[in-house]
Amino acid sequence: MKDDVSSQLIAEPTTILRGLVGSTVHGLVLPGTDDRDEMGVCVEPRRYVVGFGKFEHWVYRSAAEREGHPGARSQAGDLDLTVYSLRKWARLALQGNPTVLLLLYLPDDALVTRTSVGEQLQKLAPAFASRHAGKRFLGYLEAQRQRLVGERGQRDVNRVELIKQFGYDTKYAMHMLRLGHQGVEFLESGRLTLPMREPVRTHLMDVRQGRSNLADVLAECTQLELRLGALLDSSPLPSEPDLRTVECFVMDTYAAAWAKTTECNQ
Repeated sequence: MKDDVSSQLIAEPTTILRGLVGSTVHGLVLPGTDDRDEMGVCVEPRRYVVGFGKFEHWVYRSAAEREGHPGARSQAGDLDLTVYSLRKWARLALQGNPTVLLLLYLPDDALVTRTSVGEQLQKLAPAFASRHAGKRFLGYLEAQRQRLVGERGQRDVNRVELIKQFGYDTKYAMHMLRLGHQGVEFLESGRLTLPMREPVRTHLMDVRQGRSNLADVLAECTQLELRLGALLDSSPLPSEPDLRTVECFVMDTYAAAWAKTTECNQ
């Protein structure tokens, strides 16, 4: 795309599903401290799929707009939004991307936009559930543990105030453990509960507020890694997602959207 404005003009009118994907939807928010993370899916016009136009996603960050540069750190109340094309979102979801999968399980009060097509997409959630997704949960969990302790690249130092206060980035550690617990739930049940279930939610909030030391956090992470590894073999989920069902939905959705217009007016 030439710029974010043109991407916005493609994404906003064609969005079928959009909602919260950050701390708030997990039930892990501290009032007055968190930004607002949202994700959406759109059905872009035909020329951006079979023509010469290019569109995969639109990213909007209010912090970047306010500060005038893309790397601006989000503050409380800021909006971080990514709207994917349906094709790209579906590919990521079939691969088991944990954040992308959240859209399938959002409760009504976490939704910003849901058309009838978006509702159909959420009902398709069982087709995306597989042990293959569990591999992604485990891989992300291991990578986050390594980053937290500096084994993979540099430590996450965006929240230096938390490191100074508690000795480690407690918010990063909370989300690391949250990912592990959600991976276990997904492999055991084929779905994600939002907000997170008790007593795990309260425990993770304790981690965020520095009530657990780093050694205990890392020990819990290790146990979650072991549990996820075992579930990759014992989970009741199929080994792979239902690719054909998802593909048919994607093709039918694009065909129905494009049938309403002609090539020359897209």
